Amino acid sequence: MAKIKLEYIWLDGYEPVANLRSKTKIEDGDVDSFTLEDCPMWGFDGSSTQQAEGGSSDCMLKPVALYPDATRKNAFLVMSEVMMPDGTPHPSNARATISDDEGFWVGLEQEYFLYQDGCPLGWPGGNDFPPPQGPYYTGIGYKNVGDIARSIVEEHLDLCIAAGINHEGINAEVAKGQWEFQIFGKGSKKAADQVHVARYILIRLCEKYGVDVEFHCKPFRGDWNGSGMHCNFSSTYMRETGGKDYFLKLMDKFEEYKDEHIAVYGPDNDMRLTGLHETQSIDMFSWGVADRGASIRVPHSFVKDDAYKGYLEDRRPNSQGDPYKIVSRVLQTVEEVEAAFK
Repeated sequence: MAKIKLEYIWLDGYEPVANLRSKTKIEDGDVDSFTLEDCPMWGFDGSSTQQAEGGSSDCMLKPVALYPDATRKNAFLVMSEVMMPDGTPHPSNARATISDDEGFWVGLEQEYFLYQDGCPLGWPGGNDFPPPQGPYYTGIGYKNVGDIARSIVEEHLDLCIAAGINHEGINAEVAKGQWEFQIFGKGSKKAADQVHVARYILIRLCEKYGVDVEFHCKPFRGDWNGSGMHCNFSSTYMRETGGKDYFLKLMDKFEEYKDEHIAVYGPDNDMRLTGLHETQSIDMFSWGVADRGASIRVPHSFVKDDAYKGYLEDRRPNSQGDPYKIVSRVLQTVEEVEAAFK
């Protein structure tokens, strides 16, 4: 038997952006055979996280996913949902709004900036700016990406892979100091769980470098790309059956619910969705084949041979959005359309 460190991770009740919180629980067990089912429910003080009043402060953490923690000995990361004492989901628990659908596949592209001393890494500071964007996207070399940033993103990738998080790739992004990682999951909740844990690992890792992670979608004005979290999605019907009629009805429904989607795609999106910098305007909806300036990008593979099946990319969600809310809204719209085709 070993003393096992369980780092319970959850989202607090702050609005418009919830913060990641965590605390460590010690349990006796066999590290090699330890599973999610061995993680007990655990309470916390909701009055300190905007999730309860002081006179009735107890909230509960329900473990939902378990990941090895390579930064500690005999340790796991425990992604958790917040529950009320009676066992019902807390109002802040957006994960509980996602339908369980193992056939719904999601890929999320998390963009972010690394900040130090009040400005992105590699920026001169003050009111000065680096040379215009152009060479930074997928760039190499000290003048384009620096040294600390590369060390951070590489270490983050290794830690996530060690945790079993399904990273599909990383790259330097369009603006200097901006980076991206991509996570894919089969099942409606898997990718969202893993993005939250990957965010947690990144933020915690940056502590030792004296660096902060800036997830805001447009942390500074000017001719610079903002940060998004493009949502690639595919249902079983979309992959196996599809069809032009289905696709057009799906796009009509996405347009009908344009405002409902934008409402959960992250705060301050009006600063990012301007019609410039590979975005569509926030008050418009459009789709286009290989069009990165559209609301929905349709891959060439989707329309190949007039099949209209595969996956689609919603480019409107931003980097600060809650993956649970984003996936929940996308799945809800897809389910409504597919109900008429099954």
